[in-house]
Amino acid sequence: MKKITASLILLLVLISCSEKKTEETRAELFARIDAEIIENSKSYSTLKEATETIGHRLTGSENGEKAEEYTYNKFKEYGFDDVAYQSFEVEAWSRGDVSLEVNGEKVKAVTLGQSPEKVVLTEEIVDLGNGLEADYLENPDAVKGKIAFVCIGLLEGSKEGLTNLHRSEKTALAIKYGAVGIIISNTVDNGVLLTGTASVTGELITIPAVCIGKEDGAALKEKLTKGKAKATINMTNTSAMIKARNVVATMKGTDFPEEVIILGGHLDSWDLSTGAIDNGIGSFAILDIARAFKANNLTPKRTVQFVMFMGEEQGLLGSKYMVKQAIKNNTINNIKYMMNLDMSGNPVGMNAGGQLDDESFFKDLGAAIQKQDTIYKNTFSNKSSLHSDHQPFMLEGVPILSIHSNLDSSIYGCYHSDCDDFTLVNKDHLVNTSRFVTMMLYSLANAKKLPAKKMNSDETKAFMIKNNLKEKLIIGNDWKWEE
Repeated sequence: MKKITASLILLLVLISCSEKKTEETRAELFARIDAEIIENSKSYSTLKEATETIGHRLTGSENGEKAEEYTYNKFKEYGFDDVAYQSFEVEAWSRGDVSLEVNGEKVKAVTLGQSPEKVVLTEEIVDLGNGLEADYLENPDAVKGKIAFVCIGLLEGSKEGLTNLHRSEKTALAIKYGAVGIIISNTVDNGVLLTGTASVTGELITIPAVCIGKEDGAALKEKLTKGKAKATINMTNTSAMIKARNVVATMKGTDFPEEVIILGGHLDSWDLSTGAIDNGIGSFAILDIARAFKANNLTPKRTVQFVMFMGEEQGLLGSKYMVKQAIKNNTINNIKYMMNLDMSGNPVGMNAGGQLDDESFFKDLGAAIQKQDTIYKNTFSNKSSLHSDHQPFMLEGVPILSIHSNLDSSIYGCYHSDCDDFTLVNKDHLVNTSRFVTMMLYSLANAKKLPAKKMNSDETKAFMIKNNLKEKLIIGNDWKWEE
Protein backbone atom coordinates (compact mmCIF):
# COMPACT_ATOMS: atom_id res chain seq x y z
CA MET A 1 0.00 0.00 0.00
CA LYS A 2 2.84 2.33 0.88
CA LYS A 3 4.54 1.52 -2.45
CA ILE A 4 1.34 2.34 -4.34
CA THR A 5 0.94 5.63 -2.46
CA ALA A 6 4.56 6.63 -3.14
CA SER A 7 4.18 5.80 -6.82
CA LEU A 8 0.97 7.83 -7.00
CA ILE A 9 2.65 10.85 -5.40
CA LEU A 10 5.58 10.60 -7.84
CA LEU A 11 3.17 10.37 -10.76
CA LEU A 12 1.29 13.47 -9.59
CA VAL A 13 4.56 15.39 -9.24
CA LEU A 14 5.59 14.43 -12.75
CA ILE A 15 2.22 15.44 -14.15
CA SER A 16 2.42 18.75 -12.27
CA CYS A 17 5.88 19.47 -13.67
CA SER A 18 4.85 18.57 -17.22
CA GLU A 19 1.85 20.90 -16.94
CA LYS A 20 3.89 23.80 -15.54
CA LYS A 21 2.77 26.96 -17.27
CA THR A 22 5.28 28.36 -19.77
CA GLU A 23 6.30 32.02 -19.50
CA GLU A 24 4.22 34.44 -21.56
CA THR A 25 5.95 35.56 -24.76
CA ARG A 26 6.15 39.24 -25.68
CA ALA A 27 3.73 38.66 -28.55
CA GLU A 28 1.24 37.01 -26.21
CA LEU A 29 1.66 39.79 -23.64
CA PHE A 30 1.15 42.54 -26.23
CA ALA A 31 -1.92 40.77 -27.62
CA ARG A 32 -3.39 40.52 -24.12
CA ILE A 33 -2.68 44.19 -23.35
CA ASP A 34 -4.07 45.22 -26.71
CA ALA A 35 -7.32 43.31 -26.35
CA GLU A 36 -7.96 44.67 -22.86
CA ILE A 37 -7.35 48.31 -23.79
CA ILE A 38 -9.43 48.14 -26.98
CA GLU A 39 -12.26 46.69 -24.90
CA ASN A 40 -11.96 48.79 -21.74
CA SER A 41 -10.06 52.04 -22.45
CA LYS A 42 -11.36 54.94 -20.36
CA SER A 43 -9.29 57.81 -21.83
CA TYR A 44 -12.03 59.12 -24.13
CA SER A 45 -14.83 58.94 -21.55
CA THR A 46 -12.80 60.47 -18.71
CA LEU A 47 -11.56 63.33 -20.91
CA LYS A 48 -15.12 63.98 -22.03
CA GLU A 49 -16.33 63.98 -18.43
CA ALA A 50 -13.56 66.33 -17.31
CA THR A 51 -14.11 68.85 -20.10
CA GLU A 52 -17.85 68.89 -19.35
CA THR A 53 -17.66 69.06 -15.55
CA ILE A 54 -14.42 70.98 -14.97
CA GLY A 55 -13.75 72.99 -18.10
CA HIS A 56 -10.33 74.60 -18.42
CA ARG A 57 -7.53 73.50 -16.08
CA LEU A 58 -5.57 76.70 -15.43
CA THR A 59 -2.88 76.24 -12.78
CA GLY A 60 -3.77 77.92 -9.50
CA SER A 61 -7.44 78.32 -10.37
CA GLU A 62 -10.44 76.57 -8.82
CA ASN A 63 -10.71 74.54 -12.03
CA GLY A 64 -7.07 73.54 -11.79
CA GLU A 65 -7.61 72.27 -8.27
CA LYS A 66 -10.64 70.26 -9.42
CA ALA A 67 -8.56 68.67 -12.20
CA GLU A 68 -5.86 67.68 -9.70
CA GLU A 69 -8.47 66.04 -7.46
CA TYR A 70 -10.18 64.35 -10.41
CA THR A 71 -7.02 62.58 -11.56
CA TYR A 72 -5.94 61.74 -7.99
CA ASN A 73 -9.28 60.00 -7.42
CA LYS A 74 -9.08 58.18 -10.76
CA PHE A 75 -5.67 56.74 -9.90
CA LYS A 76 -7.17 55.50 -6.63
CA GLU A 77 -10.20 54.10 -8.44
CA TYR A 78 -7.91 52.18 -10.79
CA GLY A 79 -6.22 50.43 -7.87
CA PHE A 80 -3.17 52.55 -6.99
CA ASP A 81 -2.32 52.62 -3.30
CA ASP A 82 0.60 55.01 -3.68
CA VAL A 83 -0.90 58.24 -5.03
CA ALA A 84 0.43 61.56 -3.79
CA TYR A 85 0.17 65.27 -4.39
CA GLN A 86 3.46 67.04 -4.91
CA SER A 87 2.54 70.55 -3.77
CA PHE A 88 4.41 73.65 -4.84
CA GLU A 89 3.88 77.36 -4.44
CA VAL A 90 4.95 79.80 -7.12
CA GLU A 91 4.07 83.16 -8.55
CA ALA A 92 1.68 82.56 -11.41
CA TRP A 93 0.00 84.77 -13.97
CA SER A 94 -3.65 85.11 -15.01
CA ARG A 95 -5.18 87.34 -17.66
CA GLY A 96 -7.45 90.30 -17.19
CA ASP A 97 -8.75 92.68 -19.87
CA VAL A 98 -7.01 93.82 -23.03
CA SER A 99 -7.74 96.21 -25.88
CA LEU A 100 -5.68 96.97 -28.97
CA GLU A 101 -6.15 99.85 -31.39
CA VAL A 102 -4.13 100.54 -34.52
CA ASN A 103 -4.41 104.11 -35.81
CA GLY A 104 -7.54 104.48 -33.73
CA GLU A 105 -9.27 101.34 -35.08
CA LYS A 106 -9.99 98.42 -32.74
CA VAL A 107 -8.24 95.13 -33.52
CA LYS A 108 -9.25 91.87 -31.84
CA ALA A 109 -6.39 90.62 -29.66
CA VAL A 110 -5.57 88.28 -26.80
CA THR A 111 -2.92 88.82 -24.12
CA LEU A 112 0.09 86.53 -24.07
CA GLY A 113 1.06 85.04 -20.72
CA GLN A 114 3.31 86.80 -18.23
CA SER A 115 2.57 90.24 -19.70
CA PRO A 116 2.76 93.09 -17.14
CA GLU A 117 -0.05 93.60 -14.63
CA LYS A 118 -1.06 97.03 -15.96
CA VAL A 119 -0.16 98.73 -19.22
CA VAL A 120 -1.40 101.79 -21.10
CA LEU A 121 0.86 102.32 -24.09
CA THR A 122 0.70 104.20 -27.37
CA GLU A 123 3.68 103.88 -29.68
CA GLU A 124 4.78 103.39 -33.27
CA ILE A 125 4.79 99.85 -34.73
CA VAL A 126 7.86 98.46 -36.52
CA ASP A 127 7.62 95.37 -38.73
CA LEU A 128 10.37 92.91 -37.75
CA GLY A 129 9.27 90.13 -40.08
CA ASN A 130 9.92 86.71 -38.52
CA GLY A 131 11.21 88.27 -35.31
CA LEU A 132 14.48 86.32 -35.45
CA GLU A 133 17.78 87.83 -34.35
CA ALA A 134 18.82 88.31 -37.97
CA ASP A 135 15.80 90.58 -38.49
CA TYR A 136 16.92 92.82 -35.62
CA LEU A 137 20.56 92.86 -36.69
CA GLU A 138 19.65 94.49 -40.00
CA ASN A 139 18.92 97.64 -37.99
CA PRO A 140 19.57 97.09 -34.27
CA ASP A 141 18.01 100.39 -33.19
CA ALA A 142 14.90 100.16 -35.38
CA VAL A 143 12.56 98.96 -32.63
CA LYS A 144 14.06 100.84 -29.69
CA GLY A 145 11.24 102.57 -27.81
CA LYS A 146 8.68 101.17 -30.26
CA ILE A 147 6.35 98.18 -30.65
CA ALA A 148 7.70 95.16 -32.54
CA PHE A 149 5.40 93.38 -34.97
CA VAL A 150 6.37 89.78 -35.83
CA CYS A 151 4.87 86.60 -37.25
CA ILE A 152 4.55 83.62 -34.94
CA GLY A 153 5.70 81.35 -37.75
CA LEU A 154 8.09 81.84 -40.65
CA LEU A 155 6.77 84.14 -43.36
CA GLU A 156 6.20 82.79 -46.85
CA GLY A 157 9.28 83.44 -48.93
CA SER A 158 11.65 83.38 -45.95
CA LYS A 159 15.21 82.26 -46.54
CA GLU A 160 15.50 78.48 -46.76
CA GLY A 161 16.92 76.69 -43.74
CA LEU A 162 15.79 79.19 -41.11
CA THR A 163 14.96 77.80 -37.67
CA ASN A 164 11.89 79.38 -36.12
CA LEU A 165 11.77 80.47 -32.48
CA HIS A 166 9.12 80.07 -29.79
CA ARG A 167 6.90 83.09 -29.12
CA SER A 168 8.65 83.59 -25.78
CA GLU A 169 12.05 83.66 -27.47
CA LYS A 170 10.79 86.19 -30.02
CA THR A 171 9.53 88.32 -27.14
CA ALA A 172 12.90 88.04 -25.38
CA LEU A 173 14.63 89.30 -28.53
CA ALA A 174 12.22 92.23 -28.79
CA ILE A 175 13.06 93.18 -25.20
CA LYS A 176 16.79 92.74 -25.89
CA TYR A 177 16.63 95.26 -28.75
CA GLY A 178 14.66 97.83 -26.76
CA ALA A 179 11.04 97.28 -27.83
CA VAL A 180 8.36 98.55 -25.45
CA GLY A 181 5.72 96.11 -26.70
CA ILE A 182 5.22 93.24 -29.13
CA ILE A 183 2.35 92.26 -31.42
CA ILE A 184 2.51 88.69 -32.73
CA SER A 185 0.43 87.62 -35.71
CA ASN A 186 -1.05 84.11 -35.79
CA THR A 187 -0.86 81.93 -38.91
CA VAL A 188 -4.23 80.14 -38.58
CA ASP A 189 -7.15 81.16 -40.82
CA ASN A 190 -10.42 82.74 -39.67
CA GLY A 191 -9.10 85.04 -36.98
CA VAL A 192 -8.09 82.37 -34.48
CA LEU A 193 -6.24 83.98 -31.57
CA LEU A 194 -3.42 82.13 -29.85
CA THR A 195 -2.42 82.58 -26.24
CA GLY A 196 0.46 81.07 -24.28
CA THR A 197 3.39 82.35 -22.34
CA ALA A 198 5.60 85.09 -23.78
CA SER A 199 8.18 84.58 -21.03
CA VAL A 200 11.20 82.32 -21.38
CA THR A 201 11.60 82.11 -17.61
CA GLY A 202 8.01 81.92 -16.39
CA GLU A 203 8.44 85.31 -14.69
CA LEU A 204 6.66 88.53 -15.67
CA ILE A 205 8.05 90.17 -18.79
CA THR A 206 8.67 93.90 -18.93
CA ILE A 207 6.62 94.68 -22.04
CA PRO A 208 3.03 93.92 -23.11
CA ALA A 209 2.65 91.04 -25.58
CA VAL A 210 -0.49 90.39 -27.59
CA CYS A 211 -1.54 88.07 -30.41
CA ILE A 212 -3.75 89.08 -33.33
CA GLY A 213 -5.38 86.94 -36.01
CA LYS A 214 -3.81 86.03 -39.33
CA GLU A 215 -6.06 88.31 -41.38
CA ASP A 216 -5.55 91.30 -39.09
CA GLY A 217 -1.84 90.60 -39.20
CA ALA A 218 -1.84 90.68 -43.00
CA ALA A 219 -3.77 93.95 -42.95
CA LEU A 220 -1.29 95.49 -40.50
CA LYS A 221 1.68 94.35 -42.58
CA GLU A 222 0.11 95.95 -45.64
CA LYS A 223 -0.50 99.16 -43.68
CA LEU A 224 3.14 99.29 -42.61
CA THR A 225 4.38 98.91 -46.19
CA LYS A 226 2.47 102.08 -47.10
CA GLY A 227 3.38 104.19 -44.10
CA LYS A 228 3.57 104.42 -40.34
CA ALA A 229 1.11 103.05 -37.80
CA LYS A 230 0.66 103.51 -34.08
CA ALA A 231 -0.81 101.04 -31.63
CA THR A 232 -2.48 101.63 -28.31
CA ILE A 233 -2.33 98.69 -25.92
CA ASN A 234 -4.37 98.79 -22.72
CA MET A 235 -4.28 95.74 -20.48
CA THR A 236 -4.65 94.52 -16.92
CA ASN A 237 -3.45 91.17 -15.61
CA THR A 238 -2.76 89.50 -12.28
CA SER A 239 0.38 87.91 -10.93
CA ALA A 240 0.22 86.35 -7.48
CA MET A 241 1.49 83.44 -5.41
CA ILE A 242 -0.57 80.34 -6.08
CA LYS A 243 -0.60 76.77 -4.84
CA ALA A 244 -0.65 73.87 -7.26
CA ARG A 245 -0.04 70.14 -7.16
CA ASN A 246 1.55 67.60 -9.42
CA VAL A 247 -0.28 64.29 -9.08
CA VAL A 248 2.01 61.25 -8.85
CA ALA A 249 0.90 57.61 -8.92
CA THR A 250 3.71 55.14 -8.18
CA MET A 251 3.99 51.45 -9.02
CA LYS A 252 7.04 50.05 -7.24
CA GLY A 253 9.46 47.92 -9.23
CA THR A 254 9.97 44.28 -8.29
CA ASP A 255 13.68 43.93 -9.15
CA PHE A 256 15.11 47.46 -9.33
CA PRO A 257 12.79 49.58 -7.17
CA GLU A 258 15.36 52.37 -6.82
CA GLU A 259 15.38 52.90 -10.62
CA VAL A 260 12.51 55.12 -11.77
CA ILE A 261 10.84 55.47 -15.17
CA ILE A 262 8.53 58.50 -15.42
CA LEU A 263 5.60 58.77 -17.78
CA GLY A 264 4.37 62.34 -17.54
CA GLY A 265 2.35 65.01 -19.26
CA HIS A 266 0.85 68.31 -18.25
CA LEU A 267 -2.66 68.30 -16.87
CA ASP A 268 -3.03 72.09 -16.87
CA SER A 269 -4.37 74.15 -19.75
CA TRP A 270 -4.92 77.76 -20.66
CA ASP A 271 -8.21 79.35 -19.67
CA LEU A 272 -9.64 80.20 -23.10
CA SER A 273 -11.12 76.72 -23.55
CA THR A 274 -11.03 73.20 -22.12
CA GLY A 275 -7.62 72.24 -23.45
CA ALA A 276 -8.88 68.92 -24.80
CA ILE A 277 -5.99 68.62 -27.25
CA ASP A 278 -3.41 70.60 -25.24
CA ASN A 279 -2.95 68.51 -23.23
CA GLY A 280 -6.07 66.46 -22.56
CA ILE A 281 -5.12 63.85 -25.13
CA GLY A 282 -1.75 63.40 -23.43
CA SER A 283 -2.65 63.52 -19.74
CA PHE A 284 -5.83 61.45 -20.00
CA ALA A 285 -4.00 58.84 -22.07
CA ILE A 286 -1.49 58.60 -19.19
CA LEU A 287 -4.38 58.07 -16.79
CA ASP A 288 -5.65 55.22 -18.98
CA ILE A 289 -2.18 53.68 -19.35
CA ALA A 290 -1.95 53.59 -15.55
CA ARG A 291 -5.36 51.88 -15.50
CA ALA A 292 -4.13 49.35 -18.08
CA PHE A 293 -1.08 48.48 -15.96
CA LYS A 294 -3.38 47.55 -13.09
CA ALA A 295 -6.06 45.88 -15.20
CA ASN A 296 -3.50 43.68 -16.96
CA ASN A 297 -1.59 42.82 -13.79
CA LEU A 298 1.61 44.25 -15.23
CA THR A 299 4.47 44.09 -12.74
CA PRO A 300 7.36 46.34 -13.79
CA LYS A 301 10.88 45.47 -12.67
CA ARG A 302 11.68 49.18 -12.31
CA THR A 303 9.50 51.64 -10.45
CA VAL A 304 7.08 53.45 -12.74
CA GLN A 305 5.65 56.86 -11.89
CA PHE A 306 2.64 58.26 -13.71
CA VAL A 307 2.82 62.05 -13.33
CA MET A 308 0.27 64.78 -14.02
CA PHE A 309 2.26 68.00 -14.13
CA MET A 310 0.68 71.36 -13.37
CA GLY A 311 2.02 74.75 -14.44
CA GLU A 312 3.53 73.65 -17.75
CA GLU A 313 1.78 76.40 -19.67
CA GLN A 314 3.10 79.10 -17.36
CA GLY A 315 6.73 78.03 -17.58
CA LEU A 316 7.15 74.28 -16.83
CA LEU A 317 6.50 75.08 -13.18
CA GLY A 318 5.54 71.59 -12.00
CA SER A 319 8.26 69.66 -13.83
CA LYS A 320 10.92 72.18 -12.77
CA TYR A 321 9.79 71.74 -9.19
CA MET A 322 9.96 67.94 -9.41
CA VAL A 323 13.49 68.06 -10.82
CA LYS A 324 14.57 70.65 -8.24
CA GLN A 325 13.29 68.39 -5.45
CA ALA A 326 15.04 65.35 -6.95
CA ILE A 327 18.32 67.27 -7.02
CA LYS A 328 17.78 68.47 -3.44
CA ASN A 329 16.97 64.94 -2.23
CA ASN A 330 19.87 63.36 -4.18
CA THR A 331 17.43 61.18 -6.16
CA ILE A 332 17.93 62.73 -9.60
CA ASN A 333 20.26 59.86 -10.60
CA ASN A 334 17.48 57.39 -9.78
CA ILE A 335 15.40 58.76 -12.66
CA LYS A 336 16.49 56.60 -15.57
CA TYR A 337 14.00 57.75 -18.23
CA MET A 338 11.37 60.45 -18.66
CA MET A 339 8.66 59.80 -21.25
CA ASN A 340 6.57 62.86 -22.09
CA LEU A 341 3.15 62.99 -23.77
CA ASP A 342 2.27 66.55 -24.77
CA MET A 343 -0.26 67.14 -27.54
CA SER A 344 0.82 63.79 -28.95
CA GLY A 345 -1.08 60.68 -29.93
CA ASN A 346 -1.89 57.90 -32.40
CA PRO A 347 1.76 56.77 -32.31
CA VAL A 348 3.57 55.56 -35.41
CA GLY A 349 7.09 55.60 -33.94
CA MET A 350 9.37 56.70 -31.12
CA ASN A 351 11.85 59.45 -30.40
CA ALA A 352 14.54 58.46 -27.89
CA GLY A 353 16.52 61.55 -26.96
CA GLY A 354 19.87 60.99 -25.31
CA GLN A 355 23.14 59.11 -25.61
CA LEU A 356 21.96 55.72 -26.79
CA ASP A 357 23.94 52.58 -26.08
CA ASP A 358 21.41 50.36 -27.84
CA GLU A 359 19.27 51.87 -30.59
CA SER A 360 18.15 48.36 -31.57
CA PHE A 361 16.13 48.13 -28.34
CA PHE A 362 13.60 50.65 -29.67
CA LYS A 363 13.59 49.29 -33.21
CA ASP A 364 12.98 45.73 -31.98
CA LEU A 365 10.28 46.99 -29.62
CA GLY A 366 8.67 48.92 -32.47
CA ALA A 367 8.75 45.84 -34.68
CA ALA A 368 6.90 43.88 -31.98
CA ILE A 369 4.26 46.61 -31.73
CA GLN A 370 3.95 46.71 -35.52
CA LYS A 371 3.26 42.98 -35.56
CA GLN A 372 0.34 43.72 -33.26
CA ASP A 373 -1.02 46.44 -35.59
CA THR A 374 0.49 47.70 -38.85
CA ILE A 375 -0.86 51.22 -38.33
CA TYR A 376 2.25 51.55 -36.18
CA LYS A 377 5.05 52.28 -38.68
CA ASN A 378 8.07 51.83 -36.41
CA THR A 379 9.73 55.14 -37.26
CA PHE A 380 12.60 56.18 -35.02
CA SER A 381 14.64 59.28 -34.19
CA ASN A 382 17.09 60.52 -31.58
CA LYS A 383 16.61 64.26 -31.09
CA SER A 384 14.98 66.76 -28.79
CA SER A 385 13.27 70.12 -28.53
CA LEU A 386 12.24 72.49 -25.73
CA HIS A 387 9.17 74.01 -24.06
CA SER A 388 7.56 70.95 -22.52
CA ASP A 389 7.92 68.99 -19.30
CA HIS A 390 10.78 66.80 -20.52
CA GLN A 391 13.05 69.87 -20.67
CA PRO A 392 14.07 70.13 -16.97
CA PHE A 393 14.86 66.41 -16.90
CA MET A 394 16.78 66.56 -20.18
CA LEU A 395 18.94 69.43 -18.93
CA GLU A 396 20.01 67.16 -16.06
CA GLY A 397 21.07 64.47 -18.53
CA VAL A 398 18.05 62.19 -18.07
CA PRO A 399 17.26 60.23 -21.28
CA ILE A 400 13.89 61.17 -22.72
CA LEU A 401 11.31 59.31 -24.75
CA SER A 402 8.37 60.56 -26.79
CA ILE A 403 6.25 59.35 -29.68
CA HIS A 404 5.95 60.20 -33.34
CA SER A 405 2.33 61.26 -33.64
CA ASN A 406 -0.07 60.80 -36.52
CA LEU A 407 -2.90 63.17 -35.59
CA ASP A 408 -5.29 65.12 -37.78
CA SER A 409 -3.49 68.33 -38.79
CA SER A 410 -6.72 70.32 -38.34
CA ILE A 411 -6.52 70.06 -34.54
CA TYR A 412 -3.34 72.13 -34.37
CA GLY A 413 -5.15 75.25 -35.58
CA CYS A 414 -6.82 75.44 -32.18
CA TYR A 415 -3.56 75.24 -30.24
CA HIS A 416 -3.83 77.55 -27.19
CA SER A 417 -7.05 78.97 -28.62
CA ASP A 418 -10.71 79.20 -27.69
CA CYS A 419 -11.61 76.37 -30.09
CA ASP A 420 -9.54 73.71 -28.29
CA ASP A 421 -12.48 71.65 -27.09
CA PHE A 422 -13.59 68.03 -26.94
CA THR A 423 -15.10 68.00 -30.44
CA LEU A 424 -11.54 67.83 -31.80
CA VAL A 425 -10.73 64.55 -30.02
CA ASN A 426 -10.50 61.40 -32.14
CA LYS A 427 -11.43 58.41 -29.98
CA ASP A 428 -9.49 55.85 -32.02
CA HIS A 429 -6.36 57.97 -31.91
CA LEU A 430 -6.65 58.34 -28.15
CA VAL A 431 -7.11 54.59 -27.67
CA ASN A 432 -4.11 53.90 -29.91
CA THR A 433 -1.98 56.06 -27.63
CA SER A 434 -2.99 53.94 -24.65
CA ARG A 435 -2.38 50.70 -26.53
CA PHE A 436 1.08 51.39 -27.92
CA VAL A 437 2.50 53.50 -25.08
CA THR A 438 1.52 50.83 -22.53
CA MET A 439 3.62 48.36 -24.52
CA MET A 440 6.52 50.86 -24.75
CA LEU A 441 6.47 51.78 -21.08
CA TYR A 442 6.24 48.21 -19.78
CA SER A 443 9.05 47.08 -22.09
CA LEU A 444 11.30 49.92 -20.97
CA ALA A 445 10.58 49.30 -17.30
CA ASN A 446 11.37 45.59 -17.75
CA ALA A 447 14.42 45.90 -19.99
CA LYS A 448 17.33 43.66 -18.99
CA LYS A 449 19.56 46.67 -19.65
CA LEU A 450 18.30 50.19 -20.33
CA PRO A 451 19.14 51.44 -23.84
CA ALA A 452 20.58 54.75 -22.59
CA LYS A 453 22.27 56.05 -19.47
CA LYS A 454 22.10 59.42 -17.77
CA MET A 455 24.43 61.86 -19.53
CA ASN A 456 27.05 63.77 -17.60
CA SER A 457 27.32 67.54 -17.93
CA ASP A 458 29.63 67.53 -20.94
CA GLU A 459 27.56 64.90 -22.74
CA THR A 460 24.37 66.86 -22.06
CA LYS A 461 25.98 70.03 -23.41
CA ALA A 462 27.04 68.20 -26.58
CA PHE A 463 23.52 66.80 -27.01
CA MET A 464 22.02 70.30 -26.71
CA ILE A 465 24.43 71.65 -29.33
CA LYS A 466 23.79 68.69 -31.64
CA ASN A 467 20.05 69.45 -31.49
CA ASN A 468 20.59 73.17 -32.22
CA LEU A 469 19.19 74.15 -28.83
CA LYS A 470 22.06 76.30 -27.59
CA GLU A 471 20.74 79.63 -28.95
CA LYS A 472 17.26 78.98 -27.57
CA LEU A 473 18.61 77.97 -24.16
CA ILE A 474 20.77 81.08 -24.02
CA ILE A 475 17.77 83.28 -24.86
CA GLY A 476 15.81 81.50 -22.13
CA ASN A 477 18.59 81.82 -19.54
CA ASP A 478 18.75 78.02 -19.35
CA TRP A 479 22.22 77.55 -20.85
CA LYS A 480 24.20 76.49 -17.80
CA TRP A 481 27.58 75.89 -19.39
CA GLU A 482 30.32 78.50 -19.42
CA GLU A 483 31.99 79.16 -22.74
